[in-house]
Amino acid sequence: MMLADDENLVRSAMRALLALEDDIDVVAEAASGAEAVAMARTHRPDVAVLDLQMPDMDGISVAETIHVDLDSCRTMIVTSHGRPGYLKRALSAGVRGFLPKTVSGSALADVVRTLHAGGRYVDPELAAEAIGAGESPLTAREADVLELAADGAPVEEIAERAALTPGTVRNYLSAATAKLGAANRHEAVHVARRHGWI
Repeated sequence: MMLADDENLVRSAMRALLALEDDIDVVAEAASGAEAVAMARTHRPDVAVLDLQMPDMDGISVAETIHVDLDSCRTMIVTSHGRPGYLKRALSAGVRGFLPKTVSGSALADVVRTLHAGGRYVDPELAAEAIGAGESPLTAREADVLELAADGAPVEEIAERAALTPGTVRNYLSAATAKLGAANRHEAVHVARRHGWI
């Protein structure tokens, strides 16, 4: 199996806990999304345990890339950001496990075994929250533009990065803000992130 987490202490702790298991071998570790993809291609793990939030690629994007390259590798997300939208995106991307970082080492090992055997596991509490939260009201393009606006970039920069006109960007931001019941785009970003919709 492979571990990918940008926090060295967390990654080391997971490795140490899994090393206590006789039937689980950690064949690779990665500190970023790009490194996780490269390590997966090189080491071809059966299971990849991915952090959701990494600086260059999120764990869901890493999982999607791994699935294209290695259809035999099962992926799981371990996160401290268990928002409903993330769970839905992960499952849509083919991720087979989703659990909070608050789980015990033995629970993590059990989920790795479950995935290796072809099963799935989603933390029941996260699943209940996802069902209760409903679907994102944003279109894919609105979510993309709102994500680009998250760091406070001006409309012109967002337009350039999204290959859109500034007027189209304003329309998407206005629609997203209205759909989320937010006062402005900054509040809309906050609402969308809290639900895991961006």
